[in-house]
Formats: sequence, C-alpha cells, structure tokens
Amino acid sequence: MSLVKLSIKGISYSQTQNGAYALILNEVDGERKLPIVIGAFEAQSIAIALEKEIKPPRPLTHDLFKNFAERFDIVVKQVIIHKLVDGVFYSSIICERDKIEEIIDARTSDAIALALRFNAPIFTYKNILDKAGIYLKNNSIEADKESQEIDDILSNPQTFSEPVESNKSGETYSKHTLQELIELLDQAVIQEDYEKAAKIRDEISKR
Repeated sequence: MSLVKLSIKGISYSQTQNGAYALILNEVDGERKLPIVIGAFEAQSIAIALEKEIKPPRPLTHDLFKNFAERFDIVVKQVIIHKLVDGVFYSSIICERDKIEEIIDARTSDAIALALRFNAPIFTYKNILDKAGIYLKNNSIEADKESQEIDDILSNPQTFSEPVESNKSGETYSKHTLQELIELLDQAVIQEDYEKAAKIRDEISKR
C-alpha cells in the first residue's frame, strides 16, 4: 500500500458543540482533507506547537516527552496513520536510536503533537484517505459552508478518534480591546490555562 504525505491545515472549533475540535490534515499532493476529532488537551498542545506564539512556562506533556527523548538520543523520524477501524484512527510513531528503528503505537492526536515538535513528516495510507478523505472549500465565499461542513464532521461519530472533552467556560472575548486581550493572554499562559489562551489568541488573530 502506498503512503500519502499529509500536512496540517489547522484546528477547527465547533460553533455548535462545546469542546469539539477537528484536526484537519491536508493531502500534500492533492485536494483531500482528513478530519480527525480530538480532545481539548490535544488540540491545545497541537495549537501551541503550530503557532509558536504561546510559550508555556513549564513543559507540557508532549514537550516533556521530546526533552526526554532528546536526552536519550531518540529521534522521531515519522508518524504513520496506519489504520481506521469503526471510525477510530490508529497511528504509529517511527523512532530511531543508535541506528535501531522502533515502532510505537500511539493515539493519532499524540503522534501528531510529537511529529510537530520533532519536525517529523506525517503519512497515511492511500486506502485510508480514499475511505475517510473529504473535500473542503477554500475560498472566502464558501467560508460559512465550510464551517457547517466542519460542524457536520464533528457531529459524525464515525470520524471520532477519541472521546471529546466538553468546554465548560463558554467565555467569549469579542468585547475586549486588543490591549486587554494581550494582557489576558499573558495571564492565561502564566496560569497555564492553555484552552483559555488559545481562545484569546484566536480573537487577537481576528483583529
């Protein structure tokens, strides 16, 4: 079976379902997207690795794993999403130490969070993309429709890779000034409230 390289398009938050996040992966040499529903903690960890703007005062779990691996000369070479069963994606982390390769089973969200930190490529098999890949519109005119499609994905249990945690805060930041948002972002990072920090960062990006 042939491997297909994937890149990360982004993380989408459901406007209708609290706590539901969809990680959208792009087919590098094609137009299909592979949506994977992930939990809030994993969404935060992936978002932090993607944005490079939020610097946790202490290492998150995936940062700690990276530090541990580097201390013992373990390198993550690639991640492969190798199986899809009953809507659950299964992944493997391909590691190397002293020129000896090891394969470690992992949840897809954890595997991708680590791949980002190691700058490792992400792959899946063509038959998985054929089965679960979708097309999403990319132009601004179709933005509302794409948002609805994301919500449909998040509503579809067949795309779930793990249980989704609920978002209890429901807090919005549209009424805050930009300076207030920057101060709130700093406070959230110091308090290690990364879900709150991610929402504030999203509001700042809109401005």
